[in-house]
Amino acid sequence: MLADALDSHVHFWNPGMLEYPWLEALPALRRPFLPPDFRLASARSEVRHAVFVEANPRPDLFLEEVRFAEALPEVVGIVAFADLTEPDTLRGRLDSLAAHARVKGIRQNIQGQPPGFALQPAFVNGVREAGRRGLTFDLCATHDQLVEVAELCRRCPDTRLVLDHCGKPPIRGGNAPGWAAGLAEIASQDHVWCKVSGLLTEAEPFAWRDDDLLPFAEHVVRSFGPDRLLYGSDWPVLTLAGNYRGWYEFTRRLTGAWSADETQAFYHGNATRFYQL
Repeated sequence: MLADALDSHVHFWNPGMLEYPWLEALPALRRPFLPPDFRLASARSEVRHAVFVEANPRPDLFLEEVRFAEALPEVVGIVAFADLTEPDTLRGRLDSLAAHARVKGIRQNIQGQPPGFALQPAFVNGVREAGRRGLTFDLCATHDQLVEVAELCRRCPDTRLVLDHCGKPPIRGGNAPGWAAGLAEIASQDHVWCKVSGLLTEAEPFAWRDDDLLPFAEHVVRSFGPDRLLYGSDWPVLTLAGNYRGWYEFTRRLTGAWSADETQAFYHGNATRFYQL
């Protein structure tokens, strides 16, 4: 029996409290998503706790978002936003975040940025500075950026890194040789872990089947192994393509042949170790 599962990738937001410019283009998400909504969505799972991952509010509100997340009872760890590309303010920003006990990691999206963004010296140094403070870094990138991400990982061997959303494979395209090779290269570096999350929004919305997701999820499992994989949902973004129950039950089928220890690690222990919860 799986006990006390931990979701390693959950967003909460309240547009009435903080400003999220990106929500203007997504009316289905332009409302508060708070712990009662999460409890309702995850009710038919064993998930009881969550790691809060920054939800891309206006950049100057990064500390306000941390304070917002600290007040939420489900949240056992926080991955906060920090702009790593501003060297004059970098150390002060990271120090101010590290002063919050529940802040365990940093994320600044690589997704949506131009080629070379993740390898610019300021960004590489920022990822290293996070590691020097004992903070992790979440790598949010798309499949066409994985070669660059693999090189970033090589340049930051002393920072614990985790790849969000399996590197966002092009599931709807059905052919992803670049993604598969890039992901394997990233997985070959022992300080990099991976979240099994975010696949629903890369598949056909509300029409995905196990067979659409399995080739990608199984490649992730082969590449990283059960001891470096974290269960995550990407809720509530996943509601654009499905529901929490459907995603959770898919991961239970994916891990159905795993040992009890491997399963418990995937749903709880690995996230606890990676984020040092």
